[in-house]
Amino acid sequence: MPPYRVLPALIATALAACTHTAVPNASPSPAGAPSGPTKPEATEYYSPVPRIVTPGATNDAPPSDAIVLFDGTNLDQWVSAKDGSPAAWKVGEGVVTVVKPAGDIQTKRTFTDYQLHIEWRIPTGITGSGQARGNSGIFLASTENGQQGYELQVLDSYNNTTYVNGQAGSMYKQYPPLVNANRKPGEWQSYDVVWTAPRFNADGSVASPAYVTVFFNGVLVQNHAQLKGVTLYIGTPYYKAHGPAPIRLQAHGDPSDPISYRNIWVREL
Repeated sequence: MPPYRVLPALIATALAACTHTAVPNASPSPAGAPSGPTKPEATEYYSPVPRIVTPGATNDAPPSDAIVLFDGTNLDQWVSAKDGSPAAWKVGEGVVTVVKPAGDIQTKRTFTDYQLHIEWRIPTGITGSGQARGNSGIFLASTENGQQGYELQVLDSYNNTTYVNGQAGSMYKQYPPLVNANRKPGEWQSYDVVWTAPRFNADGSVASPAYVTVFFNGVLVQNHAQLKGVTLYIGTPYYKAHGPAPIRLQAHGDPSDPISYRNIWVREL
């Protein structure tokens, strides 16, 4: 092509490129992205429609589909973990207080996966140190007739030194909390828990382990933690096949004053 024709030819090519029809509201696909639908409706669906759950008046109040395990009036939803007799902890002024000689209590119902809300309070003027200071625990699944389970630790860790995988918010002897979110003794604390129970094969082997997420006073302290097995004070955690299980509250034998619980509810998932 003669040199004087080069510029007009380039202009003509550019104008031809501009005549291609543009797709309205289309964004260019990233390099290497697979081709897909060209209309937004292709990736929208309208069923199944999520069922309606009415939230509580506050975020700590039970929603409409919750099972209320303790509303401040009685322990009708609980029994003694050791023999199934009526739970013998003290109820008064809207709270339930641990009675240590009576032992642990657990729910009459059994659960698999769930969302749990529970509040607890260390007594004002608590004494002791380390693990002997307001010790209790929430066994998210109580197994082997209340002798084993997976424990979320309850303890005064506001200004109290102990091993980190034994402080409040820990999955006891397995995972310390991500942060220390304790309030001081005398103030109410809250746990909001998402529990995914372990599954087992027919031969008793683990098909999928347990997972737990915990918010402590609204702060994330366990982030989808994969448990190694049941809680042990001494030794290595292990799994033993089980099905749906109760939730158990611990009456720990330390000499400090007993703690209290209130506003306990659960949503099955």
